[in-house]
Amino acid sequence: MDQSVILEKPKQYNNLLAKSEEMGFTMPSDIYIGTLLKTLTASKPAGSFLELGTGIGLSLSWMIQGMDGNSKITSIDNDSELIEVAKMFFGEEERLELVCADGGDWLNGYKGNSFDLIFADAWPGKYSHLDTTLAMLGKGGYYVIDDMQKQSNWPEGHEEKANALVKVLEKRDDITITKMNWSTGLIVAVKK
Repeated sequence: MDQSVILEKPKQYNNLLAKSEEMGFTMPSDIYIGTLLKTLTASKPAGSFLELGTGIGLSLSWMIQGMDGNSKITSIDNDSELIEVAKMFFGEEERLELVCADGGDWLNGYKGNSFDLIFADAWPGKYSHLDTTLAMLGKGGYYVIDDMQKQSNWPEGHEEKANALVKVLEKRDDITITKMNWSTGLIVAVKK
């Protein structure tokens, strides 16, 4: 098996990569997390999905590609420039709600239905507001985080935060987790 053979990249993917380089965006999501997110969203017909940390939109492109016509996704980022880039690439996507807001504020104010998958790729939902985020996950829903293996761009002390988060997730009894030493280091949890 050759995992480097990626089938059916999203149509925007290469242009998003080019835009990422043009903008000097140094935190694009790994292609492998994208393929996994596509598969997980495809497993939830008429699903409701949440992405915390739109970034340049690479992971979002994979999630949208995996969604069926009755699914919807909300993607949140606190950087208005990144949200504008996402609007350029996904502006016609009716299943998408792009929100420019502080993720923690959004999580604290959310009063809607639960989600079938939450991809927490920002501080809120991962290193802060974890209980709030996991409470929004429906039974059988996926909680996915990446960048759990040491990264070259991590600031001093971040490795300790990542290790502490893993320990917190391991102790929770409301989720089942799988830790994967793959891509950038992933944890996939399912709500019991």
